[in-house]
Amino acid sequence: MDPEALSAALLAVVTPLAEARRQGSSAGLTAADLVLDRPKNRDHGDWASNAALKLAKKLGADPREFAAEIAAGLTEVDGIMSVDVAGPGFINITLDAAAAGALAKTIVEAGAAFGSNESQRGNTINLEFVSANPTGPLHIGHTRWAALGDSIGRLLQASGATVAREFYINDAGVQMERFGRSVLAAATGQPTPEGGYAGGYIDELGRRVLVERPDLLDLPEEEQVAAARDAAYALQLGELQASLAAFNVDFDVWFSERVLHAKGADGGPSLVDEAVDRLVAQGHVFEDEGAVWVRTTDFGDDKDRVIRRSNGEYTYFAADAAYYLNKGDRGFAHKIYLLGADHHGYVHRLKALAGAAGDDPDADIEVLIGQLVSVNGARLSKRAGNIIEMDDLREWLGTDALRYSLGRYPADSPLTLDPELLRKRTNDNPVFYVQYAHARTHNVGRNAAASGVDRSEFAPELLTHPTESALLGALQEFPRIVAFAAEVREPHRVARYLEELAGLYHRWYDSCRVIPLGDAPVEAVHRTRLWLNDATGQVLRNGLDLLGVSAPERM
Repeated sequence: MDPEALSAALLAVVTPLAEARRQGSSAGLTAADLVLDRPKNRDHGDWASNAALKLAKKLGADPREFAAEIAAGLTEVDGIMSVDVAGPGFINITLDAAAAGALAKTIVEAGAAFGSNESQRGNTINLEFVSANPTGPLHIGHTRWAALGDSIGRLLQASGATVAREFYINDAGVQMERFGRSVLAAATGQPTPEGGYAGGYIDELGRRVLVERPDLLDLPEEEQVAAARDAAYALQLGELQASLAAFNVDFDVWFSERVLHAKGADGGPSLVDEAVDRLVAQGHVFEDEGAVWVRTTDFGDDKDRVIRRSNGEYTYFAADAAYYLNKGDRGFAHKIYLLGADHHGYVHRLKALAGAAGDDPDADIEVLIGQLVSVNGARLSKRAGNIIEMDDLREWLGTDALRYSLGRYPADSPLTLDPELLRKRTNDNPVFYVQYAHARTHNVGRNAAASGVDRSEFAPELLTHPTESALLGALQEFPRIVAFAAEVREPHRVARYLEELAGLYHRWYDSCRVIPLGDAPVEAVHRTRLWLNDATGQVLRNGLDLLGVSAPERM
């Protein structure tokens, strides 16, 4: 019996009892009103519910008496061995071994789908993260946002949401002009222009641009910067995409900022022009001293924002507005932005922008701020000179160690990684500990096959050892962990769950044999334990996949 089935059984028992106390009127209860929790002390059963405490006041009932009525009804449900009332009205439920053990077969048969749920069904989400300037390589900060953003996307999809992972390419504005001049200077052997970009990667781009555009220096002087800029931009963007792909991060949409500023067909208004007009129509725009402002203070911003200067030029806020509106036009009701630690000021600005556009700032936009990350002993990039590059980190520590470690902590907590620990092949290294547990399940499977143990028989009532009960209890939790991690946008909850599950598996492995000793015959209990072994491997594999981490079969 899984938590969903138990919740349904609890609802079926509680509803008529509640309606009887309301003199026949509908209590209007759903399974969501009857929360089930795993007791910290396993002596208190497999599941606990505070349904009686939660409903008693509303129903005018004594909590403990109401709990006793619920307990009496639950004892009649198939698969429940016993129900006890504790304290002021807590209900502790113990499943019989067969009902608890049946989950092992359910997991194996579900395979990669186990853990998927419908909690986010109907949500259409645009998830924007990384969004680095295409003027240089990705650095350590981008590495954290890439790991977190991609894992959040995986969790949301596993929970039924329709998700588009989006990278906003900041390819318009003065930084691109400086980038083009810097690359041109490198290509022609000139010093870096004032305010330009420097480093080995710029010299490399200069050489590559000359190969891509052998005609570069034959162009009129006023065209050379644009040609160098565009050629270098394409090369650098390709590098960003390759770096992310090597880190197991793929985007559905690469959105160019230039699209927002481009004039429409036949010279019609750009998306930025249209955005300003739409904000005016919403009634939160005013003019002052020739400039056009958005009254974002109506929605909690610390000051109103200029969207068009008195000289007619648009501000960055105008592009932000056009981009936000464009996401809605593409069918995304909910927008999530994952921004770096230096973007705290954007939170109120983006929320206010949603309000000024006629959306609900509390429901339609979400801004997550990731804190800084550092690595002990990491060296600055040889190419860029002043950053720690993603590619260098990945080659040094490995994709799995980086992705798992970055996903293991909340986004809003500063983080320092210990490279010595992450390179260890010991249980002190969390990613090794979890991956080793997965590899061990495959080793058990290989040894079982060699010893004639297969899954031709399944007798869940035989899974009675305390370590089996604990392991099954943890396996039951996986779908709820996935759903909750998706709801709160916190992949670290999956990582911590996997570590707990790995520990329970190792303890089970030490206590319960899948392969008979010596010449003893293969029995039903051995075949049934193989189901439990394989179920654990499947959940470990599914959880690691949500974090973008591989699940090796041998270590």
